[in-house]
Amino acid sequence: MFKKILIANRGEIACRVIRTAKKMGIKTVAVYSDADARAPHVEMADEAVYLGPPPAAESYLLADKIIAACKQTGAEAVHPGYGFLSERTSFAQALDDAGIAFIGPPINAIAAMGDKIESKKLAKAAGVNVVPGFLGEIADTDEAVKIAGDIGYPVMMKASAGGGGKGMRLAWSEKDVREGFEATRREGLASFGDDRVFIEKFIESPRHIEIQLIGDKHGNILYLNERECSVQRRHQKVVEEAPSPFVTPAMRKAMGEQAVALARAVGYYSAGTVELIVSGADTTGESFYFLEMNTRLQVEHPVTEYITGLDLVEQMIRVAYGEKLEFGQTDIGINGWSIENRVYAEDPYRGFLPSTGRLVRYRPPTESADVRVDDGVYEGSEISMFYDPMIAKLVTWGPTREAAIDAQIGALDRFEIDGIGHNVDFLSALMQHPRFRSGALTTGFIAEEYPEGFHGAAVPEGLTNKLAAVAALAASAEAARAATIDGRLNGTIVPSTEWVVTFVGEDDCAEHHVLIESEAVTVDGQAMVVDAPFMPGQRLIEATVDGEALSVRVDRHRASWRLTTRGRSHTARVLPPHVAALQRHMIEKIPPDMSRFLLCPMPGLITRIDVAAGDKVEAGQPLAVVEAMKMENILRAEKAGVVKSIGAKAGESLAVDAVILEFE
Repeated sequence: MFKKILIANRGEIACRVIRTAKKMGIKTVAVYSDADARAPHVEMADEAVYLGPPPAAESYLLADKIIAACKQTGAEAVHPGYGFLSERTSFAQALDDAGIAFIGPPINAIAAMGDKIESKKLAKAAGVNVVPGFLGEIADTDEAVKIAGDIGYPVMMKASAGGGGKGMRLAWSEKDVREGFEATRREGLASFGDDRVFIEKFIESPRHIEIQLIGDKHGNILYLNERECSVQRRHQKVVEEAPSPFVTPAMRKAMGEQAVALARAVGYYSAGTVELIVSGADTTGESFYFLEMNTRLQVEHPVTEYITGLDLVEQMIRVAYGEKLEFGQTDIGINGWSIENRVYAEDPYRGFLPSTGRLVRYRPPTESADVRVDDGVYEGSEISMFYDPMIAKLVTWGPTREAAIDAQIGALDRFEIDGIGHNVDFLSALMQHPRFRSGALTTGFIAEEYPEGFHGAAVPEGLTNKLAAVAALAASAEAARAATIDGRLNGTIVPSTEWVVTFVGEDDCAEHHVLIESEAVTVDGQAMVVDAPFMPGQRLIEATVDGEALSVRVDRHRASWRLTTRGRSHTARVLPPHVAALQRHMIEKIPPDMSRFLLCPMPGLITRIDVAAGDKVEAGQPLAVVEAMKMENILRAEKAGVVKSIGAKAGESLAVDAVILEFE
């Protein structure tokens, strides 16, 4: 076996590979940029080599520096993880020329599948179903409009070298093609160095299914069941699960055999994934089409590991060394159900805008046999604008799909993240959504169920009373501590056993009267047994209410408590009855009206201002373009109006909520 390998990546995937390498007794080498000098993957590895400045093009994408690091440290092989250089034929070739093993597929397979246009031609020749479309190069917008019209709307425009949701635009009309074709080309060039775009028919109400493959250098290729990846936002996967609630054993066999046929056609070995799209309107599940093949490890590989019992990173390393697979197709079973949620640095309450900054607090849920957290950050880490905004992957297992979902809800409640925006509440809302729990999924799930954006999960019946009890117990604990402070002018303080709890800003702003007794807590006359141990300053309450576990994140703000659980935050005002009576006479402060301003929704670069002072605008009209995370975001007018003044110009970098323009 290899004695030392280098991981040409960062973050959670670098940590993931290092853990398996250590388990196998293999020494590891990390590489890092200035932004990652103190990152966990650097500390976990046996050695670390500096690459350069934070931008990936000046560090993690420099193949010559990575090869030099291998020679410097004596690393015999390189695991590329995913992203960065993982699917670059030039990198794999350079390693081969230097006599360094590439822990991945053969060079010809990367080349064949890396080009989305050529891969579809190969898939068709191998007998794999492909989506109708135009696979040639498109010269300009006018030609794109003609091709889209010939195929029939809706169509999807995709960068040929794209991936990860970048370089993709859905077009429902000629107007959409004219607006989006050039932007798709620019995103492809900026992210992948290739501005070629192809157009294919968009399958409506689609499900996104992918087949995990593993092959060795001796001609053995197996499929390791499927993953359901339909829950996406802007073509970026959010939730993945294995197996799929939609796929039948017959479908699994048909999909798996076609995926193996494609892999065999290019002499594939190592781990790889064939992505398929299935029409949700097809009740037979027979109309599935090839999308692309990812010649690398996938972000969502842990769910496959849970249900098969295989370590895919270990298998990749063994295959790269030349070992045969020690199992056959008939050995691959399905044990239970696994779900993965991607915890992102983004703010779902602000249209899922990227969030950067320092992780002031980061406490993931405790790992167990059924809960796994793959991350590459720690408390104090900087979430940088230079890299992917994923903070962690939360993976759960259960004997049934419902058990795996419930494990996700409980684990998400125990995630503590402060300092940046994050999507934990949104993920919890997805796990509780009746449609998700029923398995009726399509790639349009999020857009269809949250058309007006996300404003917090629905409040389950009875939760408000439970939270009122928890809030009152927390307030009692604080009052009890205050009572122990001596030297007070008023003498001894007797903590109150009665509290009035009001949830500020809720649809139901009714006052909840809570009485705390030794054996039970009574809320509005209803007795419940509550165990909610709390020490002042504690940020997470692990409570049990009438025998049911409830994890609540708490944050104190003067007389109010911010309680977050089950995908929603609640601001609870907790007061003794005599103070609550006075509180009713207080005047509420109304926040200022900012509706006449166009504010920058995220930290980003203004690439274009489309209007000038004095211009009349209509609802939906483009006003400006902000680039963040290499994605162009068009800011549109919410209603008709007249531009009074422009507060920014193209080329400026703006902070979140900076004024771009003002309306009259």
